[in-house]
Parts: sequence; C-alpha cells; structure tokens
Amino acid sequence: MDDVAVGPLDLAARVDDALAVQALAFGLSDDEIAVRRHIVLRHFGCPGARALGATTPAGRLIGFVYGMPNDRAHWWSTVVEPYLRSQGLDHWLDDSFTITELHVHPAYQGRGIGRSLITRITDEATQPRSILSAIDVESPARGLYRSLGYRDIARRVLFPSAPTPYAVMGAALPLKRRQGLS
Repeated sequence: MDDVAVGPLDLAARVDDALAVQALAFGLSDDEIAVRRHIVLRHFGCPGARALGATTPAGRLIGFVYGMPNDRAHWWSTVVEPYLRSQGLDHWLDDSFTITELHVHPAYQGRGIGRSLITRITDEATQPRSILSAIDVESPARGLYRSLGYRDIARRVLFPSAPTPYAVMGAALPLKRRQGLS
C-alpha cells in the first residue's frame, strides 16, 4: 500500500471514476452503471454520508468506500428489515453506520486497501455498530469483513432485480484490528 494514499473523497465530483472501479470489481454493465450513478449521487445528499478514496501518486482512483448513518426509510433498509426481523435482529437497523459500497480495482486487491478504507470510514462513525450487505457466497470480501468482526445477521436476502442472494453482516464498532494492518 506504500504507493496508495487513502483519504477523503468528493464522491459527487469523482462519481464516474468510482463507478469505473466498481464496474471492474463487480462486473457491471453500462446500463447498471447508469442506474448506480443516480443512486450514488442521491445517497451523497443524505445527512452524514461520507466517502474515502484510495489513489495512486498520479491521482488515479483505485478504490473507494462510502456510507452513512442507516435510515429505516431508505430502500435498502426496507428490503432487509423483514429478513432481520424474522431473526429478531431488526434493531441492527437503528443507530448503525451503513457501508453502502466498498470496491477496489482488481489489480490492487489483496494489498490491504479495502481493509484500510473500511476501518478508516468506520473509525469516524459515531454509531456503535456497522452494517453492510455482500453477495452471499464465500469470497475474499466476506473473509475481510469477518476478519474485522462482521458476522452474518441475515442470509439469502433477495434484492429486487439482483440475480443472486445477499448476506447482511453487522459488527460492533470500532472494528477489530489485526496486528500490523489497519
């Protein structure tokens, strides 16, 4: 990570750069990018929304994270709430910081950039816990989240128009740290 700087990101100004990273990391089509562009810009108008970016010395954005205090009225919360309620865990939607998106360019994955992005953004949260959703398969991303203290609080969550189920994960803040990594 020596050649990558992590710091505040003006997501509204760099939304296209961020979505290019997300498209590579997540395999999005041009149509999906267009829909997500609108969503990201709308999210960034929410109270408490903030973003961090990972950039090369030349200023190229190679990773980003953004999130906000959870709001039960937001679409994501309305979708996951029944799944959490069925487990008696819908209280996770209250007083939580939601990690909305976290993506790292594939050429830079496995270098601690995602870990740095998520720990730094949650370090600034005033909420006692954090929640996120991830595709419900074993993956390096899910392994990262577990290493930080996230645990599954709902599985097989179906989002409209998403072809695969998701897991909702939650962790107490501050996140766990592994020695030598941040």
